[in-house]
Amino acid sequence: MAATISQKSAVAIGLGAIIGAGIFVLSGTAISLAGEYALLSFILVGVVALIVAFELGELGCLMPSAQGASYSYVRGAFGNELGFITGILLYFAYVSSIPVIAIGFSEYFSSLLGIGGYEFELVVALLLIAVLAIVNILGVAKAAKVELGLVSFKIFVLSVLIAFAFVFSIHLHFSNVSNFASLSSQRSFQAVFAASVAVFFAYTGFQAISTVSSDVRGGAKGAASAVITAVVISLVLYVSVAISLMFLAPVSSYGISGDPIAFALAHSNAPESLSVLIKLGALVATTSAALAMILSSSRILHQLGMDGMLPAIVRKVDATRDVPTNGVIISAILSLPFLLLGNIYVIAAVSNFGLIFCYIMSSLAVFRFRRAGKRAEFRTPWFPYLSIVAIIALLMLLLGMPIEALIIGVVVLISLIVIYQFLRKEEPYNVSEQSPFGH
Repeated sequence: MAATISQKSAVAIGLGAIIGAGIFVLSGTAISLAGEYALLSFILVGVVALIVAFELGELGCLMPSAQGASYSYVRGAFGNELGFITGILLYFAYVSSIPVIAIGFSEYFSSLLGIGGYEFELVVALLLIAVLAIVNILGVAKAAKVELGLVSFKIFVLSVLIAFAFVFSIHLHFSNVSNFASLSSQRSFQAVFAASVAVFFAYTGFQAISTVSSDVRGGAKGAASAVITAVVISLVLYVSVAISLMFLAPVSSYGISGDPIAFALAHSNAPESLSVLIKLGALVATTSAALAMILSSSRILHQLGMDGMLPAIVRKVDATRDVPTNGVIISAILSLPFLLLGNIYVIAAVSNFGLIFCYIMSSLAVFRFRRAGKRAEFRTPWFPYLSIVAIIALLMLLLGMPIEALIIGVVVLISLIVIYQFLRKEEPYNVSEQSPFGH
């Protein structure tokens, strides 16, 4: 099967998943938790994400036909049991991220129309998930083309926001630097860790590229380049936007909400036309992020089915459109109950538990393959030092997670170990022969 996605579109898929809920929805939450020190969270987590991106690039080159991202890499390195646990946690993390993004979309949409109310926002979030599921069913190539257009627009919108904040500060002769003064509750390591949980969620979408690596022109090396490019672009934009938000409103004034940029613009009395443009950009950003998450989760579910880890229903694929149809439908349906949890920070933290586990296992997989003498076309630089730093940093992120997320994560992890014992008798499928994505 010929590659259908250019490297530019692959970067767009990654940026579509990264630049969405993070900067438009959770940036205010991070600032409310750590004040000016949220900038440190954006930088540190960005560096960790870059290291993990290097590792995923190497693993992708070692397993160029893999479509399950961290799941496939861990299964290849450690076998079926750890692979199954990693795969389900990764899928769970992606599915639970969809409602976070949808909630952000609905709050910006409500703000744009001037219509409030929980019921209205819930209906909007539901409709968004349904529409984007249909877009994904139309085919991965079409979804990638849509993603490229959406990403271009939202990067333009963020650039306008950054420029406005800089001009706004010059107009005030930078007297608004007092906005960076944090509250006493925001000045602690625990606050930085807590903010890092929100920021970590913001960066995690780059793995979306790994689920379509075999469709990228240039093969695994092209996909690896796309992953790293997406993370670097996101790091620069995230830090710039975070600084902009602090110029526009005091760090002490932010709270846990889904539309922090709209709040910052209102606080600075920004022109109505700019406010409308930013809100439109937020709608585009959250749309593209949700689109990428549905695409990625469906591919992971399909790969689990192809490997005999899940029932045959998840293996159904429309080969003409290059899309696992049932996977898309199942992911959309399973994401809906999370909308009822309401608190985007807690939902994001639940998602992060699975992602942290998957990234730690991916780092360990690099060690396993290196020890076995496997050599990839692309290799993680400064190994093993960067990988050790990534593992330690990921473990430390757990310190900042809310207790609810830790409890849910541990319960899910233990449950998966038990569930695997009932499923392990099923013979795994030969992915390279059975899956149209393995060619």
